[in-house]
Amino acid sequence: MDKLIHTHKKAQLVILIDPDKFDLKLIELADKSNVSFFLVGGSTLKKNNISKIISQIKQRSKKPVIIFPGDEKQICKNADGILLLSLISGRNPEFLIGKHVKAAAAIKKNKLKTLPVGYILVNGNKISTTQKVTKTKALHPSNIKLIVATAIAGELLGLKVIYLEAGSGAKREVNSKIIKQVKNNIHLPLFVGGGIDSYKKAKQVIKAGANYVVVGNALEKNIYLLSEIEKAFI
Repeated sequence: MDKLIHTHKKAQLVILIDPDKFDLKLIELADKSNVSFFLVGGSTLKKNNISKIISQIKQRSKKPVIIFPGDEKQICKNADGILLLSLISGRNPEFLIGKHVKAAAAIKKNKLKTLPVGYILVNGNKISTTQKVTKTKALHPSNIKLIVATAIAGELLGLKVIYLEAGSGAKREVNSKIIKQVKNNIHLPLFVGGGIDSYKKAKQVIKAGANYVVVGNALEKNIYLLSEIEKAFI
């Protein structure tokens, strides 16, 4: 995982796959593009079919597939690794350590490579599914000092990645000022996701300093948007 996720010189494009909204055509398109890897998972899944979906992705692409778990049930051995998400923007102990304890035995049993991630939810002008599930509030984008301090705290705690998230289908992506300030104050790879649905937005996020740009909801609506967004990474 450390070899896969690090501070690249160029920003990397990542596709987030919701198993409930899976499109095989998107995987085929992504395999021919400059997508770095796939994240698979979601805050709420109607059925636990994540292992099946990962197998189908691997049949069509050689790109790595990493679990982006919404809960401790979204674990399977055929993934290339798992993001161990700590919702450091919230104060719900279940999503700071509780879920990790529940998932620990399964992760070890399946010999999954892990990557500890400081997950920071920033208000995207829409109540996200993550907020509803975790019963936490997103940090307001105007409070940049708090967001930056949260990211620094995550690094000091030993987390390996900081992930700024505006939420699935966000009406407003994480703004450039926040990304720049966070990037300037940490020495970790920086993920940014939520509300990125165009070449222009992807370019702004890259310019601000994101190492990994995660696109999910926009491609669920239009898989062919991938050809536009990936141009921002050239």
